[in-house]
Amino acid sequence: MTEDQLAVFIGSGIRLAMPIVLAGTGELLSERAGVLNLSLDGMMLTSAFAAATVSWATGSPVVGLLAGVAASLAFAWLQGILSVTLRANQLVVGIGFNILALGATTFLYREIFGALSRDTIPGFGKVHLGFLSDLPVIGPALFQQTALTYVGIALVAVTWYVLQRTSFGLSVRAVGDDPRSADKAGINVARTRYLGVLYAGAMAGLGGAFMSIADSNTFTEGMTKGAGYLAITAVIFGGWNPWKTLGACLLFGFATALQFLVPAMKLDVPVAVLLMLPYVLALFAVAGLVGTGRQPMALTLPFRRA
Repeated sequence: MTEDQLAVFIGSGIRLAMPIVLAGTGELLSERAGVLNLSLDGMMLTSAFAAATVSWATGSPVVGLLAGVAASLAFAWLQGILSVTLRANQLVVGIGFNILALGATTFLYREIFGALSRDTIPGFGKVHLGFLSDLPVIGPALFQQTALTYVGIALVAVTWYVLQRTSFGLSVRAVGDDPRSADKAGINVARTRYLGVLYAGAMAGLGGAFMSIADSNTFTEGMTKGAGYLAITAVIFGGWNPWKTLGACLLFGFATALQFLVPAMKLDVPVAVLLMLPYVLALFAVAGLVGTGRQPMALTLPFRRA
């Protein structure tokens, strides 16, 4: 492996991991509050489409980003109504929303752009961090990313701080483990869970927008390719810990990047094996073969005041 190949591999791994990092970080907080957003992939796809469409229409990726996050938040708000207020089955709601998002974005994409359109959409460029960007290997890999990449890493730290060092984080953990005792202690369980779901929606919105206007600068049908499911798996893989979840997301990103590195190195590995590698790792994670964390005791369980 040459230095250039190594730099491209590391940079690609980080870039491919960032949508999962963003969505997974938001999902972590929501799950710690007891709500599983299986609709995360639908939120990301909706955001990717909204961000791409508005950025294309206005010529501003910033406006597109805001539109993507807003669309995902609307999705999350509906998820909150069904999962928290109406106490619907969180798994069924999530699957239904994902199907709706896939169908709606596909229909609207074909109506607006045309079935075979590959229009280039205004997006965010890479940030050049002075002399750091010129360092061998790590410069191009770590310090020539889009601004959203650095925002994503910062939000992992913020999420860790909120969960571990603030009273709100204590409320989130209490609601996720024992909502009845939390309610008796004066914590508003419904409000805390709503905030968790909305935070997951906002982060999924950033992740979806990253895919369309900070990475590929285009939108394609079903472009998330299960990234939302990988984000949920990363939370399980990371044992509901922010830093371990970040590591799991990066693992999925680098596993995906192998499909570009291996052919460049002229290694005789079937492309199909490389394409399915992230999902094989995800399968091991959800099967309990990796990860040692304890899930929140009240995860997916609706709460009704006595």
